[in-house]
Amino acid sequence: MSAVKVDALRGRSNHGDSGLWKHILLVVVLLSFTVLLAGGFWIYKEKAPIPTMLGTDHQPLVSKQDLLHGQQVFQKYDLMDYGSILGNGTFFGPDFTAETLHLVVVAMRDEKANEMYGNSYDKLTADRQAAVSQAVKSEIRVNRYDPATDTLTLTPAQSRTLDQVRAYYNQLFTLGNPDRGLQPGSLNQASPEDIRSLADYFFWTAWLSAVNRPGLDYSYTNNWPYEPGAGNENTFHAVFWSAASVAFLILMLAIILWVYNHFKLQMQSAYDSSFPDLRPDREGITVSQRKTGKYFVVVCLVFLFQVLMGGLMAHYYVEGSGFYGLPIADWLPFNIAKTWHLQSAVFWIATAWLGMGLFIAPIVGGREPKGQGILVDVLFWALVAVVAGSFTGEWLGAKGLLGKFWFTFGNQGWNYLEMGRVWQVLLVAGLLIWLFIVWRGLRDSLRRETDKGGLVHLLFYSAWTIPGFYIFAFLVNPTTHITFSDYWRWWVIHLWVEGVFEVFAVVAIGFLLVTMGLVTRASTVRALYFQILILMGSGVIGTGHHYYWIGDPAMWLGLGACFSALEVVPLTLLAAEAYDQYRMLRDGGRVFPYKAPFWFLISTAVWNLVGAGVFGFLINLPVVSYYEHGSFLTATHGHTAMMGVYGMLAIALMLFSLRRLVPGAFWPEKLFKWAAWGLNLGLVGMALVTLFPVGVEQLRTTMEQGFWAARQLAFYRQPFVYTLLWARIVPDTVFIVVGVLPLALGVIRAFLHLKPVVPGANPAMPQGTDGSDEVNRGDRSPAPTATGAVSGR
Repeated sequence: MSAVKVDALRGRSNHGDSGLWKHILLVVVLLSFTVLLAGGFWIYKEKAPIPTMLGTDHQPLVSKQDLLHGQQVFQKYDLMDYGSILGNGTFFGPDFTAETLHLVVVAMRDEKANEMYGNSYDKLTADRQAAVSQAVKSEIRVNRYDPATDTLTLTPAQSRTLDQVRAYYNQLFTLGNPDRGLQPGSLNQASPEDIRSLADYFFWTAWLSAVNRPGLDYSYTNNWPYEPGAGNENTFHAVFWSAASVAFLILMLAIILWVYNHFKLQMQSAYDSSFPDLRPDREGITVSQRKTGKYFVVVCLVFLFQVLMGGLMAHYYVEGSGFYGLPIADWLPFNIAKTWHLQSAVFWIATAWLGMGLFIAPIVGGREPKGQGILVDVLFWALVAVVAGSFTGEWLGAKGLLGKFWFTFGNQGWNYLEMGRVWQVLLVAGLLIWLFIVWRGLRDSLRRETDKGGLVHLLFYSAWTIPGFYIFAFLVNPTTHITFSDYWRWWVIHLWVEGVFEVFAVVAIGFLLVTMGLVTRASTVRALYFQILILMGSGVIGTGHHYYWIGDPAMWLGLGACFSALEVVPLTLLAAEAYDQYRMLRDGGRVFPYKAPFWFLISTAVWNLVGAGVFGFLINLPVVSYYEHGSFLTATHGHTAMMGVYGMLAIALMLFSLRRLVPGAFWPEKLFKWAAWGLNLGLVGMALVTLFPVGVEQLRTTMEQGFWAARQLAFYRQPFVYTLLWARIVPDTVFIVVGVLPLALGVIRAFLHLKPVVPGANPAMPQGTDGSDEVNRGDRSPAPTATGAVSGR
């Protein structure tokens, strides 16, 4: 490599700070999305058929329209937030695929036992039971689908088993099971035909999970769920790619660390003994910045609502349909509480990030555009309308009260994508308004920054991807094949929530570190490109770890396992560097007024390593995921990564913004310290007291009996598991009382003491973030505030 190229990679070129890193990033992103899209096309071509099912007399038993209608009933009544299908969904109810497959195995054994020996299966000798079991297994594995006629011919035993599956689910959804949170007639307004189509749909998912793919010796779902009676056992692909992913991680870590050190991609300290202390109290604020205060109050209120829903659901696990004897499930059943729990998490985290984006826009741009405050108010009330409207629609839809408009205004029924289509459109409109407001604030600074890959441009690029990537939610519709629906659904959950927002987070953290005086701008830009390169290079293709068992080709076992293993690296490196820089400033005796947001930045780093890294890597290995998919081990990763990484980061961004809005005399730092301890200790308790040990027990139960058994009510009522579920009340209480409440009280107190706006004042410009090309003195020279005082940043 030429010296010029090496210098460019090190950020030493005369064309800005980003050098060749931005071009490398572009190539990596293009290649990654090419692989993901090509794999998506393969998924579309290789997905399991939705056929008309015929009896041996060639008369239709189930039409393709019946199966699609069953899927719509499943969505309409939000059953994915009660149980799961193909392992995806919620863990309170059964996994309907695994449960139905087990029903099929048990029923077919009796059918075959009577056919072969004239007696029921449980009355046969061991040798005869083995013969019957092998006959059932062989019959289930044969693929009798005819692509020429798009029909599937069922054997006589399968046809009779279909009737038993229908009878089982008709009883379950008609008579109910209060111990499992299902009240009698829980599918309000559902007709007998609706319930029969739903049962047929479950039967179809069981069929595709056990029948061999054409020309192969494993099923459409790579033999998931584990059900030896149907011949579903772990595959060679799962074992090999688990080992290969570990080897790949070791290799890539060595390469990443070599590049990281060779090209000196560490952030460099901005500390200088002559540099003035940070003094946010001296910095003026604009109209639009002051108006962001109410966003953060809403963040805390929605956060409180979310954790109350989580506590209620945890209680349902031990009491079924009641809450200390109160029949609360009559009007707030588990699936609606779960919907609100998920949606409110997305809302409060996203609102905190959006509020921070609105706050920093005039800081980066250096001025307040005319009418910016009005736009901030318009966006606020638009978001409030979307939250209130979607919550109301989700309740009405899941209750069956919206009729044919359930998808448009109610509950779409896909986990994380529950809100009705109208609310999704309005949400995207709100995100576009937010992007427009941010662009107006950044416009001048974008013009000044001649390097189109500089820090300000990076911030703007990451901002526009937030509304840009949510549009993939519109590709999921009521008649979309479940395998392809999940392909696009994970684009939103993984690439939007865990990918695009994480890119924004990486850039925002880098910006905050520069703003707080911890690191230099030039080194930050270089480091950010490296971080994003690793993140996108691993995370885009790493989406494949969600595609192991949903009916996708086995190639995703390799791609998902290897690339998702690297996703933990970027934020860990960034936040570890942040702590080193803070320690240097602390040892230098400098006043640091941003302790509260920094506590949560450090929490983000720890949980990124533990929640996304340790717990995520544990379940991403295909050989482990095969047995734990759809269990509390998934919930362990989900809670510690979602709250630990994205939630803690959202709080850090919120508190950074608030600290600049509130005079030091009214800054409730003690409340925020309590909140930091409460949230972290509560989250540790949730994971270690309940989620992880219950998940381990489910893993063992699955390996011993099959996955269906790990999701039955009998599993949760075992004394050991039941005790662990009850014990969760302790960490939940710590999380809510010691964590969320002090945070909310502190934010409300801060909101009541916002600094006044200085008429005609522009915000203080953080040094090194003003879009200029200065990387030396530009990182050191203090800028004047709106009032003429020297700004600490």
